Amino acid sequence: MPVVTLRSTPYLLLPTETGNRYLPLVGSNCWTVGRGDDNNFVLSDRWISRNHAMLQCTETGDFYLIDLGSRNGSFVNGRRVSIPVTLHNSDRLTFGQTDLEFHCPSDNRNKDYSQPTSKETLTSTLHVRRLMSVMVVDIRDFTVLTRQLDEKILSAVIGTWFRQSGNIIRESGSWVDKYIGDAVMAIWFHGSQEVSSEEILNILRAVSDLHTMTASLSSQYPLPFPLRIGTGINTGHAMVGNTGSGDRPDYTAIGDTVNAAFRLESATKQIGLDIALGKDTYDHISDLGLDDLGFKQHTVNLKGYDKSTITYAGTYTDLDKFLQLRKRY
Repeated sequence: MPVVTLRSTPYLLLPTETGNRYLPLVGSNCWTVGRGDDNNFVLSDRWISRNHAMLQCTETGDFYLIDLGSRNGSFVNGRRVSIPVTLHNSDRLTFGQTDLEFHCPSDNRNKDYSQPTSKETLTSTLHVRRLMSVMVVDIRDFTVLTRQLDEKILSAVIGTWFRQSGNIIRESGSWVDKYIGDAVMAIWFHGSQEVSSEEILNILRAVSDLHTMTASLSSQYPLPFPLRIGTGINTGHAMVGNTGSGDRPDYTAIGDTVNAAFRLESATKQIGLDIALGKDTYDHISDLGLDDLGFKQHTVNLKGYDKSTITYAGTYTDLDKFLQLRKRY
């Protein structure tokens, strides 16, 4: 493979006794690493798990490393990864007894990302207004979990949860826009003026699948209490585009629609339910049969908002019953 191609393409560098191996990160937005033959990058190291770790690339070119519950852990620059970690140019990755280097070249190949210039600190913005639904899913009592679980088990649980959450969200037509410690945020784009019934159903199915997956982890690992999640969904217009600094912008959505989705997820704890929908999201479900959903109206005070907000909230049991009824039509 020509060196010039590698210099313009993100890749992993694997030193070997016979020379360096270059593993290009192209052709996908997700690459797995492990001993198993089903991985994108197969590493013959007995200390590496069959499915060890995953690299995910966002639409902006940012890369995350996610440990997939490996037995011996994944490390970035010597520090163990327990939640998704953003990778930077020349980071050292360690899986088992194998070291690799992550390289993400830019047009300015001599650039040092650790020493941003004053020009790089300027915010880069290029936004368009889009109609979207934003979903935020948060692991309940995560802080308590971190205090009671062994680090290896915690890494396995969280790594598995993030990996499977990403798969579920991708299958529903979206992507994980952000990994935020113990939560994920996903966005579904709609048409310019309307939200179709099928789009709403995809989101609701994703929520149901995320709950089912999360519950199943409680039987796979020795947890001090069952793993649970809360979900907030909000629909409306927001600005979407590149927001960030220098050559590492973040493609994401910003605005009240996004903020409210986070606040609605937090509101589920106040009202003691699992899912909180914004009013517009709830209204868009009308074509599917609101009477079947079983969600009730609540008035909540969202952090940072001067006025109280109407939300429609319910349980995952309510949602699953609703989705079962939809299958009959």
